[in-house]
Amino acid sequence: MLGDQRMKFSLEPPSSSSSSPASARSEDFVCRSGKLALESLGVRGAQKGEQVEEELVDRRSKKIKVDVALDNPETKVWDSGMQDADQNSEANTSELIGAIGRELAITCLLHTHRSYYGMIACLNRSFCSLMRSGQLYRLRREAGIVEHMIYCSCNVLEWDGFDPCRQRWFSIPSMPPIECFTLADKESLAVGTNILVFGKKVEAHVVLRYSLLSNLWTTGDMMNSPRCLFGSASFGEKAIVAGGIGDNGTLSSAELYDSEMQTWTTLPSMNRARKMCSGFFMDGKFYVIGGKADNHNEILNCGEEFDLEKGTWRLIPDMACGLNGSSGAPPLVAVVNNELYAADYAEKEVRKYDKVNNAWITLGSLPEKYTSVNGWGLAFRGCGDKLIVIGGMSVHGGGVIEICSWVPNNGQPDWEIIGSRRSGSFVYNCAVMGC
Repeated sequence: MLGDQRMKFSLEPPSSSSSSPASARSEDFVCRSGKLALESLGVRGAQKGEQVEEELVDRRSKKIKVDVALDNPETKVWDSGMQDADQNSEANTSELIGAIGRELAITCLLHTHRSYYGMIACLNRSFCSLMRSGQLYRLRREAGIVEHMIYCSCNVLEWDGFDPCRQRWFSIPSMPPIECFTLADKESLAVGTNILVFGKKVEAHVVLRYSLLSNLWTTGDMMNSPRCLFGSASFGEKAIVAGGIGDNGTLSSAELYDSEMQTWTTLPSMNRARKMCSGFFMDGKFYVIGGKADNHNEILNCGEEFDLEKGTWRLIPDMACGLNGSSGAPPLVAVVNNELYAADYAEKEVRKYDKVNNAWITLGSLPEKYTSVNGWGLAFRGCGDKLIVIGGMSVHGGGVIEICSWVPNNGQPDWEIIGSRRSGSFVYNCAVMGC
């Protein structure tokens, strides 16, 4: 526990389900300035560059080897395409582009769309070392430069990425074939430059960590109190998880994860133990909403607010009223510009939370054509200044996944399809990474 220590963090633009106007502006700026920055770096020809990037990513993904040793619980992964760069750990990054110098080269890279980083890393060992060090993302955070990428899993063990700015899909390696991830539900969380995926074997919990820096899956760090079916959200390189089901039943405990240090810190416990709840950040505070209690699956309509500076929880009665069903998914909630929205999967409506009156206001309809089972199989997230809905449908014996977006305003939702891809027709997991 934290004892008398106070929780004081610099809240940066959240990377899971909330966003700020500043992050939206920086994202738009990066989209417009990306081509100019690439030209400054000497990477010319956007269309040709994208083709090269896709070929490199596909080639690198094919070379990735995954070995799950029977006598070793750790998942060993490596990317053979990066072995040369790894062997030269003393790569010279003092001069990235000799003609303009290191500082200007870094400035150009900071304002380059990060979906180009994989291609730039292939230019030479110096660029590769810089990309994999994480330094660029730390500098982007300090400068308030945030871009969002969407990651979703619609087939067992497989993940697809989507860049909403360039409206293009990309691939990441498949997860290692650990049995619990093929046969049971799993939770996911994007934090910093990582995606954490949580599962449970019969005898133990399992955590896998995907790193954007290495494009690899490795074994992640276990919580102090391992759990599943919890509420969670992230802000910058940190995240909070709360509630869920532990080894001895439903939990009220909460933990803070630092993706830079890869450590878990136990926080003060909530007022109510709950499972199948949802979490989000809003106005600099962490919230847990809805879920079920331990006694006879009692549905909880209350929410809780955690003040990170004071280290205290405040109970909010009726905050989740109408958002939970007895057999449905946890509340589908998202935050955009510090406003809370919810997807009512039963009525297929979008609602907005009235902070003053602690009430929900119906705004309009959700996209209606997507497959879900009481909310399971449908994703509802905040992504920059947009709300997104990710859903699937069966088409001619196969599946299609679509991403719809809408910038919330005072009018009714006007959903625009920004991405579509042949895939499974059920969204198992979804995470939005902002960095």
